Amino acid sequence: MSRIDEVFKRLKKENGVALMPFMTAGDPDLHMTGSVIRELEKNGADIIELGIPFSDPLADGPTIQRSSQRALAGGVSLAKILIFLKELRRDVSIPMVLMGYYNPFFRYGLERFVGDAKEAGADGLIVPDLPPEEAEDLIREARRVDLDTVFLLAPTSTEERIKRIAAVSRGFVYYVSLTGVTGQRDRLSDDIGLSIDRIRKVTSQPVCVGFGISKPEHAGRVSRFADGVIVGSALVGFIEEHLNDPACPFRAGDFLLEFRKATKRQG
Repeated sequence: MSRIDEVFKRLKKENGVALMPFMTAGDPDLHMTGSVIRELEKNGADIIELGIPFSDPLADGPTIQRSSQRALAGGVSLAKILIFLKELRRDVSIPMVLMGYYNPFFRYGLERFVGDAKEAGADGLIVPDLPPEEAEDLIREARRVDLDTVFLLAPTSTEERIKRIAAVSRGFVYYVSLTGVTGQRDRLSDDIGLSIDRIRKVTSQPVCVGFGISKPEHAGRVSRFADGVIVGSALVGFIEEHLNDPACPFRAGDFLLEFRKATKRQG
């Protein structure tokens, strides 16, 4: 059982929901990233999604694009992120999922990458631009070292597609709550509950919802249906607003705490 599996097993017993903040590694530098992650763990994060900056992030909206640009301008690389993660593991125990585009992983070398990622302390991988039909090599290498592979479903996914994604995903299934790129939204779709029900009919894996969860009330609503809530652009945007504030990590922790409170289920 992976660390991600253990989180969902524990939360199921507690009638809880996993809170998964996303942040871009190296925005604006890796020291800040580490400080923020430590505060997120203290304030209720169950799993961290650590974004690997990329020059052409097709699935991301402007907020996360800017964070990638800042990180790359600061000299961050995949190799440096893996070294950083290994050092971070000295005092951060919650699961860490690397979310990034396929090109940097492929250029690093898949066998070498998954081995180094596992050794550094990563628990899973999300590659938004790699469909399962083309992911055989990555899946094989990830299975070899017991790294979970998480694939994405969309509101437009057919039943056949849901079955395919569920078959190759490990850890959880990532449901994208809206079509388009990442980013903050004023409101969420009214069909999230129905969409999650469709997914649950074909898989018993945890279903986590991301894209567009911008406010604590959004997280509260999603937590009624999902096993996990992913907060991305809202947190990245908050960090962007406070980059020059020495208290940024503590502010980010307080920011996440409001989402944590909103996901608490009754009973």
